[in-house]
Amino acid sequence: MPFSLLRVLMLAMLLPLAACGAKSVYAPEAEVQRAIYRAEGPPSITLFTMINNRSGEGGHAALLINGSQQVLFDPAGSWYNRTVPERNDVLFGMTPLMVQYYRDYHARQTFHLLIQTVQVPPEVAEKALRDVQAYGAVPQAFCSNSVGKILSGLPGFTTISRSMFPARLSRNFGTFPGVSLTTQYDDDPDDNKYLLGVAAAEAAAGVVN
Repeated sequence: MPFSLLRVLMLAMLLPLAACGAKSVYAPEAEVQRAIYRAEGPPSITLFTMINNRSGEGGHAALLINGSQQVLFDPAGSWYNRTVPERNDVLFGMTPLMVQYYRDYHARQTFHLLIQTVQVPPEVAEKALRDVQAYGAVPQAFCSNSVGKILSGLPGFTTISRSMFPARLSRNFGTFPGVSLTTQYDDDPDDNKYLLGVAAAEAAAGVVN
């Protein structure tokens, strides 16, 4: 059996199990309002894709949206910070410092990070903000699929693929006009959850932005 077909069949077997695993997290309104951050610069959308350094396959996908506020749609993600309220995979208060923490957490010995950014009209950014907040909690293994659905619902991105594979989604996103690419590598160990503690300690000490 061809490897690609075998991989699809294995993924299909996992999907019913993944669909049962979405956990709803809903921060109180007061916490969300306190955390709201409005970034400088024009409205934009950034696709984060974690790529395995050995296989070239994608491991995770997330979407940073900069509009009237800056949020991160991190479907089924493992990154967190106590200063960043979450509502069903939407993380509020994504200041430049929090974005850097997120990037550093995902770039490691075994994975590098692709950062693809495109400027969008204000109304597109606002639709993206509304859509991610309305999407709901995402099950494990559906990160790329959910990000693809959000993007394909936006004016200018309706032809984007809804792939289950993050690397394929990244390649497709990169074909749209105006998308810039930055690549981040790091030699942190693969088990780098200690970085969550470092970020939490800095937040507690009052380190900002």
